[in-house]
Amino acid sequence: MDKFELMERIEKGEDIHTEFKREVDRENLAKAIISFANTDGGQIIIGVADSGEIVGVDDTDEVMRRVDDVAFNRCEPPITVVQETVDAEGEGVVIVNVPKGDQRPYRTRSGLYYIRSTNRRRQATRQELLRLFQATESIYYDETEIFRASISDIELDHFEKFFRDYLGMEITDESIYTYMKNLKVISSREKPTLTGLLFFGRHPQFFLPHARVITAYIEGDDLSLPPKDKKEMDGRVPEILENVMVFLKLHLKEEHRIRGMEPELYPEIPEEALREALVNAIAHRDYTISAPIRILIFKDRVEFHTPGVLPNTVTIESMKIGGSHVLRNPTIYNFLAKMGLVTDIGSGVRRIITLIKETVERDVDLKVEGNEFLLTIPRRGER
Repeated sequence: MDKFELMERIEKGEDIHTEFKREVDRENLAKAIISFANTDGGQIIIGVADSGEIVGVDDTDEVMRRVDDVAFNRCEPPITVVQETVDAEGEGVVIVNVPKGDQRPYRTRSGLYYIRSTNRRRQATRQELLRLFQATESIYYDETEIFRASISDIELDHFEKFFRDYLGMEITDESIYTYMKNLKVISSREKPTLTGLLFFGRHPQFFLPHARVITAYIEGDDLSLPPKDKKEMDGRVPEILENVMVFLKLHLKEEHRIRGMEPELYPEIPEEALREALVNAIAHRDYTISAPIRILIFKDRVEFHTPGVLPNTVTIESMKIGGSHVLRNPTIYNFLAKMGLVTDIGSGVRRIITLIKETVERDVDLKVEGNEFLLTIPRRGER
């Protein structure tokens, strides 16, 4: 960074990627480094007051030595930072470049976890910590116990039926709990897991109110118009899948074509593409976020809003070519695979893109907006 880049950065003020420090306070510096490493990386500029005034440091070499000491000895695990110095208005300034950590989550020696939020740092909440552990595959949230639930909240008949229908097996009363533990429907303490309740719970939304899908049909092209039809889809995953597909088919058009002597129906959006988008949302959403999946039908498009940003190493580009297969919820994915709804090659989004290009002759749009992933499928009727 040169002097002009530094002045431009200072003029913009502190933000999610930038923090100013007048001097080095070891404890505060450790918290700042950890917050950047746990979030998206950033820069700590030492020798600049909170107001943006350049005050400089007396000895840049000594400051850099202290920073290295803090990053290595006061952060767990140690964090590698890259430092540089800039002479600004006759004052020495140290810039500490903190990368997004690949060993997240990081904590202080006293066991505190910090993250970056807008222009400040703060302690991570329990849910944010779960996301950090989940993002690095330290834990899988879909395998965690739901403490308020008990084994009586699992519908054993549905579990037995699942075995018969999808695995072709009959299970005995003596072995059912062993199978449930092996498939992570219940924990070793016989408490239902998140996956167990989603697929076999008596009333999943009693314990997981956000684990639902909201569908809406809007006769326009933006959310300022009230929905013409709206449904909240509750229940177990198989029921939700079926009910959402009924709603989508109800409000999307079908074209009549004559083949030979018989008329045939052609949906404007292939059912396979819609089902794939829905299953992807259920399989890959972030269940630590207390928000439902939303599916919005507009006059020119269908939007699938999935809570959660993309997992580590997954990018929009890799999804488009079918080159990403990182599982946020492997147990949920396993049950969907046994139902024949997903594959193990990570080609779901690529399949949607291909189907829509072949039938609607337009492109699917993929993007991350805030704390959710948005997949937009264009409708055939609007060009």
